[in-house]
Amino acid sequence: MTTLEAVRTEIRTVLQLGPDFDQADASTPLLGSIPELDSMAVVSILTAFEDVFDIDIEDDDIDAETFATLGSLAEFVEQKRAA
Repeated sequence: MTTLEAVRTEIRTVLQLGPDFDQADASTPLLGSIPELDSMAVVSILTAFEDVFDIDIEDDDIDAETFATLGSLAEFVEQKRAA
């Protein structure tokens, strides 16, 4: 499973999105496009990422660009895993 696929799976699980989200690709917009993705959901997603990907995420690591698209979020996870 690629990082993109794993990130998509975690987002779908945390936000309890339907099977249509399985079609999301790297260019799929997130923040502002998915009503379920509010500030509390962002915290839940980041907590899940820390557990699933065994990474540490600091508050200042995150900005709106990180959650702009599925691809930007997957790229963020890849960078954290490589660090």
